[in-house]
Amino acid sequence: MTAPRPFTTLRRFLPAKGAERCDLCGIALAATHQHLLEIGTRHLVCSCDPCAILFEHRGAAQYRRVPRRVRYDPEFRLSDAQWDSLLIPIGLAFFAYCTPQQRVLAFYPGPAGSTESLLSMETWAQIEGQNPALREMEPDVEALLVNRVGSARDHYIVPIDQSYHLTGLIRMRWQGLSGGEEVWRDIGEFFAKLQEAGRA
Repeated sequence: MTAPRPFTTLRRFLPAKGAERCDLCGIALAATHQHLLEIGTRHLVCSCDPCAILFEHRGAAQYRRVPRRVRYDPEFRLSDAQWDSLLIPIGLAFFAYCTPQQRVLAFYPGPAGSTESLLSMETWAQIEGQNPALREMEPDVEALLVNRVGSARDHYIVPIDQSYHLTGLIRMRWQGLSGGEEVWRDIGEFFAKLQEAGRA
């Protein structure tokens, strides 16, 4: 038997070509990995597990760890009248508490990315009063994601990166004025997986 060449042995430990890296320490990441939210900019950064643990607890840190739990709430109370009063032009939106601004922000995804919608605090207070689970959302890193496309009336409390993922999916796949069949199929699959995760 011949000994392996040194560079052949080392090559096994190199990250795959084009692999994502931890934005904090530079180590190669698996396809599924942790995310941190930069509080001041609301930008996501990719993180390895050891770096993510450093930001597990809330505080004045620059970053906050994004949790992984998904909760589907079939008993969520949001009437059509309340939804209409939110003045969101499409049937998709997500809501998250922003610590720097000290208020809940509302966004809806579209072909150009996410757009902030001015949120009536009076209506939000009503919705929050009817749904105590909203008070359990982690500030900044969890969001209420609402799907009211067609006949859907689905509500999820999700990690904020799931809301960003939906926005990116729409931005990448949207075609023409209506979006095209492909993007709506992908949106349906996204919510089917989310509902399965939320029920589990």
